Amino acid sequence: MKALITGINGFAGSHLAEHLLGGGFEVSGTIRSSSSLRHVVQLRDMVRLYECELTDHAAVEAMIAELRPDLIFHLAAQSFIPDSWAAPMETIHNNLSCQVHLLEAMRKHCPSGKILIACSSEEYGQVEADEVPIKETNPLRPLSPYAVSKIAQNFLGYQYFKNYGLHAVCVRTFNHTGPRRGEQFVTSNFAKQIAEIEKGLKPPVLYVGNLEARRDFTDVRDVVRAYGLALDKCEPGEVYNIASGVGREVREVLNILLGFSTTQIDIQQDTSRLRPSDVKVVVGDYSKFHARTGWHPEIPFESTLLDLLNYWRGTI
Repeated sequence: MKALITGINGFAGSHLAEHLLGGGFEVSGTIRSSSSLRHVVQLRDMVRLYECELTDHAAVEAMIAELRPDLIFHLAAQSFIPDSWAAPMETIHNNLSCQVHLLEAMRKHCPSGKILIACSSEEYGQVEADEVPIKETNPLRPLSPYAVSKIAQNFLGYQYFKNYGLHAVCVRTFNHTGPRRGEQFVTSNFAKQIAEIEKGLKPPVLYVGNLEARRDFTDVRDVVRAYGLALDKCEPGEVYNIASGVGREVREVLNILLGFSTTQIDIQQDTSRLRPSDVKVVVGDYSKFHARTGWHPEIPFESTLLDLLNYWRGTI
């Protein structure tokens, strides 16, 4: 069974590659010419890497025509929300053109293949207090260009399923974290700052944004396990939440990480880390996905955060 992961060198992509290799899949993945390979260096002899710019339709078609994958896990995207406010058109163009090119190539060269479209809880946007935990049927009220692009990706998958019969499954993944998480994301940013302070690389001050937001965090290794199950067991054309169902204040996350360190660290708010708009509570209901696959998170949250902190301790 051949699997293609777009953005294989990224945070989730590298973990997904390890998961699929463990299941006996033949794994390929896309990278860009400027991509860092630090997350997949240990996999270089086990996966096939395609240097393919997904915004180039000819390059995508040539790759799919050659590979003809059974499964495509489409993870590649501009996914950092503040960047989408700074460059909204670039974000929307990038995220939509990449997916259109993949779907068109699939339609022509591997119409019996399956594609997972990795979307986001950011699609829900402005969530009211009485709408938590959030079901897939909740209204979509996006608060960033990134969220808008993900809604469009969601509907593109549905359109190609209805028009061409492509087996497209969309997952709306809530916050996920763990080793290799990009430093611009809150859990990883805290962990990296702690590791830098412990090593004397910066003064003992940890800078934070909004600590009152309540978010739903799942370990990335549980998430990629869910991705595999989604293409195996879920209905095409449907949308499924992947979440823990547990809401945690960002302050709690910070305190757990600080509890793993014996270094005295002061906390200071940095207003540049605050979002233009921030929903107070985002917690997902994954019961639809659980009913279909039996999946539930298995890795304790404290273990996730300790693994993340140890990742930065060993990296910087």
